[in-house]
Amino acid sequence: MNNSADALGDLARRARFDDALAHIVAQGDLVQLVLSKTRRAVAKALADAPLDWFDAQRVAVKPVQLKSGAHLALRWTFAHREEVHNLQPQVALALIGMLLDTRFQHAHLLAREEALQLVISQRGKVALKRSRASHTASDEGHSRSKTRWVAQDAPFLHLLGVTDGGGQVVPAMARKWKQINKFVEVLDGALRSGGLIGREAALQVADFGAGKGYLTFALAQHLQTVGQPAQVLGVELRPGLVDEANAHAKASGLPGLSFRCGDVNDVRPERLDVMVALHACDTATDVAIHTGIQAGAAVIVCSPCCHKQLRPQLALPEVLRPLLRHGVHLGQEAEMLTDGVRALLLEAQGYATQVFEFVSLEHTAKNKLILAVRRPGEVDAARRQTLLAQYAQLKAFYGFGSHQLAALLNLEASAESAA
Repeated sequence: MNNSADALGDLARRARFDDALAHIVAQGDLVQLVLSKTRRAVAKALADAPLDWFDAQRVAVKPVQLKSGAHLALRWTFAHREEVHNLQPQVALALIGMLLDTRFQHAHLLAREEALQLVISQRGKVALKRSRASHTASDEGHSRSKTRWVAQDAPFLHLLGVTDGGGQVVPAMARKWKQINKFVEVLDGALRSGGLIGREAALQVADFGAGKGYLTFALAQHLQTVGQPAQVLGVELRPGLVDEANAHAKASGLPGLSFRCGDVNDVRPERLDVMVALHACDTATDVAIHTGIQAGAAVIVCSPCCHKQLRPQLALPEVLRPLLRHGVHLGQEAEMLTDGVRALLLEAQGYATQVFEFVSLEHTAKNKLILAVRRPGEVDAARRQTLLAQYAQLKAFYGFGSHQLAALLNLEASAESAA
């Protein structure tokens, strides 16, 4: 009797989700739907669907207005490519229902006024959570909405002073709130690109220089929201902040989150999936990157600062002397060279690397982010030689002796022989 009642309850919760999705789409209130966490085995095939759709790791659904009327755009994310298919709403809704029956266990629905989270266990148990929308609508063209990647009612936000007792963002913390969401957005893309969402084993994550833990908490919260088990460690030198953060972690309902006193020089995890180091000063960034590489991290995220190592070593190329005789230009050149070499060496270690501007962080105007995601398979030997030769050419052009990351990776001799 109890089993029958449980099964009926599961069916009812699933039906409520389907009905809510259909109503939200019909009312034009859909912001985004994300299907994630793939099943271990596919139960049945979908009628009229290409077979390789069952290789999809994620499907994101957004409304789109075409000449022929309102459609739903389904963005399919595979291991090495993406596809977008625009479907009529009824066709898309039927397909989404079948995908939840066969391929995906999680559905995160964002609407204008509410958010729904559907979780289906491997045994078919269904949980449905409904909450207030965690995004804000934009009044600018095409009725677009700005998606918030962290629910505004997340307990850690209030504990850290980002929101007040009513769940509203404290005005003085508006920049921090923007930073938190941008950070999670960037990390979510990197985690999915690195194949880290949907794993059964807990991810091993380390955040060096965690401070009060705003971004450490945000990452732990996001991983919990998407159903990815994780052990998230925040590393911070100041004991008072560590004690405070551990107390907040217990109160936030994030059991996989903890903080430890130390820095990147004395905390060396044997294995990592994700390594984060924001504002590691000067060569501490190189130590952090090296730690991530040695621990096998699939994702490495750094926000460097205090670029001091290369600047005094530079022997200015004659053609650049008129420009670099100004101190501010020399500093900018040293910064660009330092981070450019870091990206180059990460590529030589088998990572796809980006260097781009991030939102301004709390205590500095510097907002550069180095994001590296490990490529699948072995490092291409010829590609590695080319990259090391490029590093050697940069050394020769600027006349510097050694870059700290190259020294840590023991690549100086290899670079010279590749040149």
